[in-house]
Amino acid sequence: MKKNEFQGLGLTKPLVSRLSRRDHVNPTPIQKQAIPSLLGGKDLLGIAQTGTGKTGAFSLPILQKFLDLHLAVSPHRPKALVLAPTRELAVQIGEEIEAYKSGLPIRHAVIFGGVSQIKQVEALKRGVHIIIATPGRLIDLKLQGQLELSEVQIFVLDEADRMLDMGFIRDIKKIAPALPAARQSMMFSATMPPKIARLAEELLVEPIRVEVSPQAKPIEQVAQYVCRVPASRKRRVLEEIVAHPNCERVIVFVKMKHRTNRIADQLQKVGIETASINGNKSQNARQTALRRFKEGQIQVLVATDIASRGIDVDGVTHVINYDLPNEAEAYVHRIGRTARAGKRGTAISLCDDGEVNHLRTIEKLIKEKIPLVEEKGIAQLLEKGAGGFGPNIQKKKPRNKAH
Repeated sequence: MKKNEFQGLGLTKPLVSRLSRRDHVNPTPIQKQAIPSLLGGKDLLGIAQTGTGKTGAFSLPILQKFLDLHLAVSPHRPKALVLAPTRELAVQIGEEIEAYKSGLPIRHAVIFGGVSQIKQVEALKRGVHIIIATPGRLIDLKLQGQLELSEVQIFVLDEADRMLDMGFIRDIKKIAPALPAARQSMMFSATMPPKIARLAEELLVEPIRVEVSPQAKPIEQVAQYVCRVPASRKRRVLEEIVAHPNCERVIVFVKMKHRTNRIADQLQKVGIETASINGNKSQNARQTALRRFKEGQIQVLVATDIASRGIDVDGVTHVINYDLPNEAEAYVHRIGRTARAGKRGTAISLCDDGEVNHLRTIEKLIKEKIPLVEEKGIAQLLEKGAGGFGPNIQKKKPRNKAH
């Protein structure tokens, strides 16, 4: 059996054996750097994009600490708090922790809005070690007296820059004073603007700093292209792109919520299995769309930036920016949905005349010129497969071909 390198990081046998069952035997760079220090009780500032293994980097030390201490649970009083900006990210973190702790005497609950709070309150009444929560629902339950944070020993703030973008900074500053001063704290962010740096100074005490990739730099395995297209032609060009056989799993990003449904309906009409997610949809509808996308039941997911972080879907071959984002940082997180788990991917941005300034801002941020591809050259580009370097996933059988 292949040696599990997590053993060398100080994790105990129960956790290492569960990692081995999942074929997790080689720690990612952030896990190698973070886990030993976190097991030693240090605070941590992690600068890392999604898809780098940061959930394992913070959750495995939490699980080990609670296993070592044999902590009993108390009603309404969790021992660890993981704060996430979106429901999707909270659910994803919860799923990872569930897999890591399978069969171990540790309880967790995921707390978020948009759904009934009844089951969440019931879990808190029974007592949990770890809660993964979005800020709004956490504050609501605290005000109702359903949640007490005075026994939290470990606090994790994930996607801090996304929290800032979504206007949660005030919520964080309401939550932090309710936590014990004597705690271990971790903060993760893909970028480090001045406001996030100041927040880190307020929340962390002499933290170690772990940076696993240059700030705001796209994943190297993503081949980026921009196509200058009049706004009136974008929908037609999009149809031509996603109809190509190499576009096996595609996320299309748009700016406006109402446009996600319209584009998804249009693609459905031309025979392309599509779903959409945006902030107006119910949590159940969003989770259903994501599940169908992950399971390969649909080819295309049309989304607003609510899906640009925290959605870990393997095998996304292409990201299409139907609209360029107003904020350059959002572009980085969008294209990070492809080229995950060591694979390659392609990002194509459709840029009309009114978006040229957004394009220039993006290029300034990433410090490189995005190659221009003519509309008539897109088909040739797609022939190269994901990443523009040749196919990296198993091809489907040819469509409409007799066997």
